[in-house]
Parts: sequence; C-alpha cells; structure tokens
Amino acid sequence: MSASNSWGNRLYRGEVSYDFIGKQKRWYTISGALLLVSAVALLVLGLNFSLDFRGGSQFDVKSATASTETIKSSVAGIVKDPSVQTSNSAKDGRHIVVKTTPLNADEQDKVRTAVAAHAGDGVKPTDVSVTAVSGSWGHEITDKAITGLIIFVALVMLYLAVFYEWKMALSGIIALAHDLVITAGIYALVGFEVSPATVIGFLTILGYSLYDTVVVFDKVRENTAGLGTSKTDQSYTQAANLAVNQTLIRSLNTSLIALIPVAALLLAGTTVSGGAGVLQDLALALLVGIAVGTYSSIFIATPLLADLKEREPDMRALKRKAAGAQAKAAARAERTVPVQERVPGSFLGEGGDELGDVAEAGSARGDVPRGPRNQPVRGDRGRNRPSGKRR
Repeated sequence: MSASNSWGNRLYRGEVSYDFIGKQKRWYTISGALLLVSAVALLVLGLNFSLDFRGGSQFDVKSATASTETIKSSVAGIVKDPSVQTSNSAKDGRHIVVKTTPLNADEQDKVRTAVAAHAGDGVKPTDVSVTAVSGSWGHEITDKAITGLIIFVALVMLYLAVFYEWKMALSGIIALAHDLVITAGIYALVGFEVSPATVIGFLTILGYSLYDTVVVFDKVRENTAGLGTSKTDQSYTQAANLAVNQTLIRSLNTSLIALIPVAALLLAGTTVSGGAGVLQDLALALLVGIAVGTYSSIFIATPLLADLKEREPDMRALKRKAAGAQAKAAARAERTVPVQERVPGSFLGEGGDELGDVAEAGSARGDVPRGPRNQPVRGDRGRNRPSGKRR
C-alpha cells in the first residue's frame, strides 16, 4: 500500500484528523479578504468583455511575421484601446486579429491601411478582412445565462432543503456565490477577456462546485445521524470535521483529475489559437472555478453549516455533553498507568514474589493493587500472621 493510500485510510478511520472546522475563523478571514479584493476589482477595473458583448469591428489578416505590438501602436493612433491578438491554424497559418469599437467606413479604411502596412511585405489593404460584430448576441447569451442561473439556484436550494435540510441548502448556496464572485474578481484583476465561452465556463463551475459540496454534506449527514438521540461523545462540529477528513482525499483526487484535462485545454487554446479563442476562454474559467470550488467545499461550506447547526439548543446541549464525556475520558486515561510501566519484568514475576513487588511499586505511586475484598495486597515483608501477632 502506498503512503498516500495509507494516509487516506487513516484519515477515513479518524486516526489522523485535521481541525478544519475548528479553524473556521482563519478560513473566513482568508475568504473575506479574497471577496473584498474581488469586489474592488469588479467595481474599479470591471470585466473586460469581448467584442461579442460590446459590439465593434474586427480586422483579420494572414501574416507570419507581423508584430502585435507594432500593429497595436499603429492602430491606437486611429481608434482608442484596440485589441490585437494572434490566431494560429494548421490550415491557414498565423493570423493577426484586431478588435476595435464600432467604426464608420472611413475609420475602417484607415485601420485596414495601418494593419496592412505593418503586416509584412506584399500585404495590401484589400487583404485585410473586416467584420462588423453586433453585441446583441452576447447580450442575449448573458440574459439566458442569468435566467438559467436563477432557475439553477432555486432548484438546487429546493433539492438540498428536501433531501438534506435548509441549513445545508443555505451553506451550499453561500459557498457557490463565494466561488462565482472570486472567479469573476480574478478575471477583473488579471484582465482576462470575458466571452460567451467564459459564461459557459461559469455555468459549468456551478455544477462542479455544488457536486463537491454535496459529497461532503452527504458524509456529514451520515456521521451526524442520531447524534441527539443516542449515546455519543461527539458534538456536531466534531462529527462534521470527521466527515471533511474522510472526504478530503476524494475531493483532492476529483479536483486533480478534473484539472488535468482543463489544463490541457488551456495549453491547446494557447498554443493552437495563439492566446485567443473559445478553448482558452472556457479553460480559464474552469481552471479558476474548480480550484476555488474545491477550496470552498472544504473550508467554507461545511464550517458554515457547523456554525449554523451549533446555534440550535439541542446541538449546544450535545456539545456540552460531549465536552464533559471527553474530559472524563481524558482524566481516566491520565490516571490509568499500564502494569508494564509499574512493574519491571513480566506479570508472572521473577522468583514467585510478583504481588509484593506490585504492592511496593503501586504504593510508591499511590495506586495500590486491591484484592478480591477490596483490601490492599501486601508483600511478604508486611504480611500479617494468622494469629494477628508478630513473632
């Protein structure tokens, strides 16, 4: 058995446990800082929407040697903030793609001339294709995505409330909102372009994030079943923390397996399309969302659920009861000293005088072994004679 399997089995059996829920203030602080940075980035910097959302003009020319920086500097003298990217195709080779705001016919001719002048020898303005892109399609995609998001959240809350409980539903939705805000904030902070493919990636994040959270919640429900009605020395928080430890390896393995093909998509999108295209847009959203979703299912959703449950009177009483039982068990374990530590040698003794040695060793510790009638067992040197008198 490998070391990782052994570690995972020990986590599942509870032999090794990490206090994820006990350190929830630390996780809340980290998430609060990330949410604050994300909110500031969204408000100050905003999202970099693609041409499909804002509309505009797109210029495309085939060139194997053109510099994107040179073309961008040339076009920037005509229009404000142009976007210049490369696109690679096995069939057509390398292309330069310039995206601008909506332009009239004269402005389009100027941009075509500027692009052709720096695209390489032999490239004419007529070789530069121009496409007018309307933002209506992107807005339509956004409206449908928002509608789908509302329906999705409503159905998920209903499912969790019916099959689990409303506190699990609330915790799961809060963790989901946490994932979306941080993912969008990273996009705004880094300046990634938001395209319709990015919106599809965001919707995919919703399903993945909730899947991982529901897996943990299912184990929490299993571990906490009957806590208030049966004899137990565990509180709800402790049982939930055990559930997180038991599903930790599964969550990490699932995330890793999901991230490998996503990273391959991102690599393919970067190398094949030269840093622009549907593959890269989709992979970026998935890569960030899966990582954030895995974090939230372990460090946010379950600790938040435990905090909500510990507010219930029954759970508070159970927590006090469990704390008392654990304190008593710890005290008994501290008072109990194994016989092997009290007396050297085997229990049978050496020379047939083991009981006397046990008595002397126990007397030194204040733990004198008792006989059948709860009387101290004396050694040979302190043994009373049958007559009760000493010779």
